[in-house]
Parts: sequence; structure tokens; C-alpha cells
Amino acid sequence: MAQREKIAGLIRSALGPGFALLTLLAIAGYAVLGPTGVLAWGEYQTALDSREMQLAQLEIKRDALKNRVQLLDPNGADPDLIGELLRRDVNVVHPDEIIVPLK
Repeated sequence: MAQREKIAGLIRSALGPGFALLTLLAIAGYAVLGPTGVLAWGEYQTALDSREMQLAQLEIKRDALKNRVQLLDPNGADPDLIGELLRRDVNVVHPDEIIVPLK
């Protein structure tokens, strides 16, 4: 009987630290393998690089559009741009003009 009680006491005393160890191992596993863990950083870096490239392309487009808006300012519109837009969008062309498309 004394032997059994000793073993039962050892098991009871080991349950708390064992549970704490399992909890720490689960947290460490989640920190490494989880969706925001160490192994996911590579994917995040790849996604960040592609987003930065997209951002650079969008900034170039934004700057081009900003320039176009400035050229179409009602107070001082660029005559060349106005002529280009009239010819392209409204099809206003003199009979003696020759249009050479660049695209």
C-alpha cells in the first residue's frame, strides 16, 4: 500500500509541471508553425514585395493622371492636349489633316 501511495503522490505532483510543459510546447509550436509564426514570415515578405511593386506602378499611373489633370485645367488648358482629345474622342478632324496613330 505504501508503494501505491508513493506512486500516486508522484503522479499528482508531476501533473502540474507536466501540464505547464505541454502548454509551453503548444505555445512554442503555434509561434513557429501558426499563421503568424516564424515560418509565415517568408510568405509575408513575398507578399510585401509584390505589393510594393504594385504600389510603385500605381504611383506612376497616379502621377501621369495628375499631370493630365493639370494640363486640362480650365483656366489654362494645353492646346495640344485639347486638340488631341477632340480628334480622338469627338472625331473632329479637318478634311486636309492626316492622322498617324502611334499605337
